[in-house]
This record gives sequence, C-alpha cells and structure tokens, in this order.
Amino acid sequence: MSINLLMNFPLTFMFYECRMKVDIIYGGVCVDMTITRLPDAELAIMKIIWQCGGSATSVDIMRELEGKKQWAVTTVLNFLARLAKKGFLSVRRENKANIYTSIIDEEIYLQAESASFLERLHDNSLTGLFASLYGGQAISQDDLAELRRFIDEKAGEAQ
Repeated sequence: MSINLLMNFPLTFMFYECRMKVDIIYGGVCVDMTITRLPDAELAIMKIIWQCGGSATSVDIMRELEGKKQWAVTTVLNFLARLAKKGFLSVRRENKANIYTSIIDEEIYLQAESASFLERLHDNSLTGLFASLYGGQAISQDDLAELRRFIDEKAGEAQ
C-alpha cells in the first residue's frame, strides 16, 4: 500500500525505521519514503504540533505541555531536533524563534502506525483485533453500535 503526499519544501532528511511506504510528490516527482514509528514522547510533541495547525514554536509547545508533562525546555528542544532529523519536522527561523512545521500529516502517520500495529499484533486481521478488544472487555455495546454505524456508512459510500 502506498500513500501520496504533496510537499512544498526541500527534501533534506531521512527516516530510520521502515514502517510504511509513502510516495511523496515533490515538484512533480514521486519520491519513495518510509515512516518511522515514533517513541511516545516524540509522538506527544507531534500531536501538539498537529493540534496547532501543523506549525508551532517551542514556546507554543511548552504552553500546551503545562500541567501535563514536567519536561524542561531543553528536553523539548531535544525532541524537536530528533523529529527534524527523522524528517517529521522542518525548521525555519522567523524573527528570534524557530518555527517547527509538520512534514508528515497526522492522518498519514496514524494510517501507517495503525497498519503496522494491525500487522504486528493481529496478522492484518481486523476480526482478530476486535475479538481481542471485545474479549478483554475493552469494547462496550455502545462502541459496537458506533462501529456498526461506521461500517454501514463506509459500505454505503463504496456502492
């Protein structure tokens, strides 16, 4: 499976761990990329950047982390540097602040991570995943009803 993305910035990064093939369209040229699975701390930073509309400064991130995580500014800056090195963020200087902009769209990352999770833990079986959740009582009757509505909606769109 491959996913197409449109990029408007230089390709000056690399990914370290293959999870899902992604075709990125850059200047009319299709470039094969892979998406790495992020550690929880880096994912928390990316989620904040995605919630901020795809771009944020370290000050914005620290403000969002207030009361949730007790990370020092230097820790957050290290996470941001790692994310830039892995190709998840681009960095540009504006006035006296660095603006960190998401390169990988949240939906694309979630699709890649979900596909990887399903493959690793359930051999690509949605039935196995839901049976596991239902057997562990992680799915309520309300969840099942919501899932049924989602499936019916998607089945109607396919016709």
